[in-house]
Amino acid sequence: MRKAEISRDTSETRIGLAINVDGTGRYDIATGIGFFDHMLEQLARHSLIDISLKADGDLHIDQHHTVEDVGIALGQALDRALGERRGITRYASLDLAMDETLTRAAIDVSGRPYLVWRVDFPRQKVGDFDTELFKEFFQAFAQNARITLHVENLYGNNTHHVAETCFKALARVLRAALALDPRIADEVPSTKGTLIA
Repeated sequence: MRKAEISRDTSETRIGLAINVDGTGRYDIATGIGFFDHMLEQLARHSLIDISLKADGDLHIDQHHTVEDVGIALGQALDRALGERRGITRYASLDLAMDETLTRAAIDVSGRPYLVWRVDFPRQKVGDFDTELFKEFFQAFAQNARITLHVENLYGNNTHHVAETCFKALARVLRAALALDPRIADEVPSTKGTLIA
């Protein structure tokens, strides 16, 4: 089983995280930020990655450190769980619809971190959550998971829907790209022979 645990303890946040890539989408998530928890629950449920996460951050300052550090920890956990990335499908892309909103995501589990983020939100906040923090999460996650990730919102006028399609699209491309391909079994899907260097 592809599993990992991460503990991250800084002056800004304390995070305990466990994931199981070969799970069923179960989650136990508490960051102190309700809407962010909801998005992470979507990520777990639709990727089928089990996520257990407890984060205590300096929310008396703002939500930035907690959101970014959760992205870092989740990315590190995924990178650790995948190891040499043997047997994975590696690539995936899809368009994800939710009511009036359509968002596209594409991924290469390449070992080379890069984020392309083409998402504009109709409003600056969802409840008390700053929408600019979504990019911070996706950037931290892609960097630390060492994946190439492209996310583009094509249209949508409901800020909640735009955010949710970004997380669900990420979930579905992760689910597809991390799936094990029995035709390559224990091989690394690269002509270089490695996806970790």
